[in-house]
Amino acid sequence: MTTPTDEPNPTGHTPGPTVKEPPAKAPVSKDDDRWNAAFRSIVAGNAAVAFFSVLLAVLVGSLLIMFTDDRVRETFGYVTARPGDFFSASWDAIWGAYTALFRGAVFNPGREGGPALDFATQIRPLTETLKFAGPLIAAGLGVGLAFRAALFNIGGRGQMLLAGAASGWVAYQFELPWPIHLTLAIVAGMLAAALWGGLVGFLKARTGAHEVILTIMLNYVAYYLVFFALSEQSLLQAPNTVNPKSLPAHESATLPKLLGDRFNLHLGFLLALVAVAVVWWILNRSSLGFRIRAVGANPAAARSSGIDVGRTYTVVMMISGALVGLAGVNQVLGTVTSGVTTDLDAGIGFDAITVALLGRSKPIGIMFAGLLFGAFKAGGFAMQASENIPVDIVLVVQSLIVLFIAAPALVRAIFRLPAREAA
Repeated sequence: MTTPTDEPNPTGHTPGPTVKEPPAKAPVSKDDDRWNAAFRSIVAGNAAVAFFSVLLAVLVGSLLIMFTDDRVRETFGYVTARPGDFFSASWDAIWGAYTALFRGAVFNPGREGGPALDFATQIRPLTETLKFAGPLIAAGLGVGLAFRAALFNIGGRGQMLLAGAASGWVAYQFELPWPIHLTLAIVAGMLAAALWGGLVGFLKARTGAHEVILTIMLNYVAYYLVFFALSEQSLLQAPNTVNPKSLPAHESATLPKLLGDRFNLHLGFLLALVAVAVVWWILNRSSLGFRIRAVGANPAAARSSGIDVGRTYTVVMMISGALVGLAGVNQVLGTVTSGVTTDLDAGIGFDAITVALLGRSKPIGIMFAGLLFGAFKAGGFAMQASENIPVDIVLVVQSLIVLFIAAPALVRAIFRLPAREAA
């Protein structure tokens, strides 16, 4: 009886040891591959960097809240003897600050043991957030659209001032039926800002001047033009006063409130949402959007393919100015008690740059970024009033968001996110 190893070998060579084949791997389904690829795409994408940038900024803001709190500083003096007091005080300070931010920006359930609040009072913070978000979204869209064409529009302040001045003048100078008067005031403001922004694009196209220098200088020009107009009663200044302020808009030119007189939320927020849809359509469904993206990616290649780069610059800056101007219109026509002043921009022209960066210059992203910064504005005042925390901390958090967004490699290294190329 022979075994398989005792069989004759016709070649005359001694057979070597048998090598076992590795066990076959379980087949990976196409669904698993698709979900894994989707997960890698999300983690390596820009949205993840933006999210973790906000998270990092909030964490750093928490440290600032801790060390601006009197109780935390007191317990830090004997932290080695009783560390529990320090950590308890730190948690109370951070929790109190961010819950106050939530109550002031989203929903106010009322304090424990306090009087019950009606539903209108509870949701009022959310309406304030939406009110603040409206001009931020509009101005952010203008800056983001310019970014897509590789243009840096930091002239938001000047564009908002001229838009506010034009819409405010129409709003109190004429008496017309409500829909006509309001529409005319909005169009006048957006047109003034569009021409001011288009001037930047025209000069860049014709002379090659840098848009950053142009927009900075035109901010000053616009400010002093509006200041001069507000100092002359024959132009914008309200009669019988020496203050640089115009008369308030007639009620027929005021943006109507959406939820009644108890809330400050008005039509300006809906106009900002309409602007989001329009800009999305321009960028993704129109030939103009294709030209904008082509010029932003490579102006030389776009010119070689027959695209008029100079004309595209002018058109983009006109649309960008009109969108930023919509924010200025929102500020002036938002309430019947407002009017044109030299500080109507309220820093929105520069906040729009942060919103556009956080939203990655995409309309939907800018909308959510505007909502976030609107919540910061609405909740920051509540945080200061209820917890005695400086409202400047909110500004620090906003600045840190920009810092971390500008350093995506740092964010990816901290949270071990894969690089986008690897995805």
